[in-house]
Amino acid sequence: MRECISVHVGQAGVQIGNACWELYCLEHGIQPNGTMPSDKTIGGGDDSFNTFFSETGAGKHVPRAVFVDLEPAVIDEVRNGTYKQLFHPEQLISGKEDAANNYARGHYTVGKEIIDLVLERIRKLVSSSFSALKIVPL
Repeated sequence: MRECISVHVGQAGVQIGNACWELYCLEHGIQPNGTMPSDKTIGGGDDSFNTFFSETGAGKHVPRAVFVDLEPAVIDEVRNGTYKQLFHPEQLISGKEDAANNYARGHYTVGKEIIDLVLERIRKLVSSSFSALKIVPL
C-alpha cells in the first residue's frame, strides 16, 4: 500500500489543503471528527482512503498532512472550522507573525524560528508511514 503525506504551506496552501481534506472526507465517508460509519456503505468496502489517512487506536482517521503558515489567522480557521477535530494539533503549525510578503524576512528571520518544528513534524509523519519511499514535490 502506498501512503501520501501532504504538506500545505502559506495562506494559499493551507486554504487549498483545508478544502482538499474536506473533499477527501466527503469522498470516503469520513465524518468531520475523523470517524467512519461502521457500515462503510459510502466507500463500498474500499480502503483506498488509507493512502491519505492513518487510523488511530480509537478508530479515528487522521490525515497524513502538515499545515504551516507564519501568520496564525489562516491556521486558526482550520483549528476552529468544521473539520477541527479531524486534525491533530501537532499538524497545525503557525508562527506569531507573517513575513509581510517579504521573502528575506520569511526565510531568514520569522521562518527560521519554526523550521525545526516543521521538519520534526514531517519526520514524525514519514517515520510512522509504512512505505515512505520517496518525497515528490508537487
